[in-house]
Amino acid sequence: MPKVSVIIPAYNAMLYLPKTVDSVLKQTFTDFEVLIINDGSSDHILEWATGLQDPRVKVISQENQGLPGARNTGITHAQGEYIAFLDADDLWEPTKLEKQVYCLDNKPIVGLVYTWTILVDWQDNPTGRIFASHAEGNVWQQLMETNEMCNGSSSMVRRCCFDTVGVFDRSLKSAEDLDMWLRLAARYPFAVVKEPLTLYRQHSNSMSKNRERMIENLRIVIEKTFQSVPLDLLHLRNRAYASLNVGLAWLAIEEGDYKKAIHFRQQALLHHPKIRYSQKFIRLSLAILLIRWFGPHGYDGLRSLSHFLYWQILSFAR
Repeated sequence: MPKVSVIIPAYNAMLYLPKTVDSVLKQTFTDFEVLIINDGSSDHILEWATGLQDPRVKVISQENQGLPGARNTGITHAQGEYIAFLDADDLWEPTKLEKQVYCLDNKPIVGLVYTWTILVDWQDNPTGRIFASHAEGNVWQQLMETNEMCNGSSSMVRRCCFDTVGVFDRSLKSAEDLDMWLRLAARYPFAVVKEPLTLYRQHSNSMSKNRERMIENLRIVIEKTFQSVPLDLLHLRNRAYASLNVGLAWLAIEEGDYKKAIHFRQQALLHHPKIRYSQKFIRLSLAILLIRWFGPHGYDGLRSLSHFLYWQILSFAR
């Protein structure tokens, strides 16, 4: 049996899928299987798959069930002790699996290990943004307040954990990964590999761009989660909504709409006034101020400059 099962849901993803699979096959850790779940695609995925020479790669076809259903099919067929999830348009650095396997092998109480994430554009160029969370151990509250893990392609989970918490919620059309991580975090400690080993692609077809659906499903996840928490944790519900509104304000910043960002910022304060002291909120307020002063294009230029300087400093430090 393979040590790791890599699950890649694919729906009309041939624009990126070959490079995604290639990033798996180039891993320094080699004891894995790759399960590509063809979720009712109408592109030429099956013809492409017949040309793959690596016996570790398998394609499982089904009628379209959405991302949660495709992941669940992968879990059902997985033979590995550990399961790693990878979206069909994201990429891994070569040592990702090796370092995550080492972590789970040496920390038997940990249920999930994730990595830091670099955001890249459709041509794989770094945008300058990086998600670098230090949350580990009992992370449930941090996940509830800030969704520290940010994406579904950085996680590796012990297969046995799904026997305890169940599989992905197929009723959710987005935010199903946050729902799963919260259920896992309620039962198991998490660990993090503090290196940017996951490349998260941003492009116009990204599911996260469907804002209304995303908001609706995040609300569902928040309400679902707080249906069963102890009474002494109910105060975190308002913090979760405050964090959600800060995230929506940042999306408005990405669109250059500072008035909408101000609206969501105010909603965040109404839910949790102390959020004004958080680093994310302070950065948001600064971004709003810069857009008001310099306009969206001026703000983009300043942000690009700050990202460039950040990467230069990071490269020098290495």
